[in-house]
Amino acid sequence: MTQAQVPPLHSALGPMPGGHWIVVEQSPRWVRNFFAGETIADSRRTMMLRENRVLPVYYFNKEDIRADLLEPTGGTTTDEHKGEAERFNVKVGNRVAEDAAWRFKRPIEEWPEITDHFAFTWAALDKWMEEEEEVFVHPRDPYKRVDVMPSTRHVEITWNGQTIADTRQPRLLFETGLPTRYYLPPEDVRMDLLEPTDTSSRCPYKGLASYWSVKAGDKVGKDLVWSYPSPIPECPKITGLMCFFNERVEAIYVDGELQPKPQTRWSLPSD
Repeated sequence: MTQAQVPPLHSALGPMPGGHWIVVEQSPRWVRNFFAGETIADSRRTMMLRENRVLPVYYFNKEDIRADLLEPTGGTTTDEHKGEAERFNVKVGNRVAEDAAWRFKRPIEEWPEITDHFAFTWAALDKWMEEEEEVFVHPRDPYKRVDVMPSTRHVEITWNGQTIADTRQPRLLFETGLPTRYYLPPEDVRMDLLEPTDTSSRCPYKGLASYWSVKAGDKVGKDLVWSYPSPIPECPKITGLMCFFNERVEAIYVDGELQPKPQTRWSLPSD
């Protein structure tokens, strides 16, 4: 690209009805994705679209994708804030990721940066890389922070009337937009009341998590506890520590004060 062709670094729309906002920025990261052994997109000039209440999305210049591996579905979707998008399958040999890509040929005038750029459904593809590191679930938002701090607060967690964790050496994890999470050393957790499950999850900011259910008396709390045995290098302070869902346990006390239950996407329906 010549200097004149470099897209603007920042584009933002002011307040929308309902407090909606969108920001489009050029990412400095080298981003690639893969499907069925082929590189589908490979770009050092991706655009990141951030939108409230929506995960970040990478948009790739059409020159940086394997257009020969995309098949139009004939379908479209319309977004009230961004316009009408064409939909595509990604096809490599006999493998097909259906409806896994889209582009806005004529987005509304506020977003010229993503015109004719392609975006992909993250989970539909096999692998995503930022530089030489694999990234899971969604792009890492450059404006999101994850801070882990040692503390001497007294944290007590109960389930079915029993104390299942009691510590004065927690590590508090503060993540933008989410409740404070209390990571506890296993020696301060009733591990005899925990049963490992087959559940796992990935976080782009922390890594791969394993889960446990809590069984106290006649009551079982499925997947109430998680731990990162080998978190990504940026988050080493939580290695091997145990964390309970604030939303699901019976109660969490911090320095003797009952903590309110946050309402998040992990809350139970009855919450």
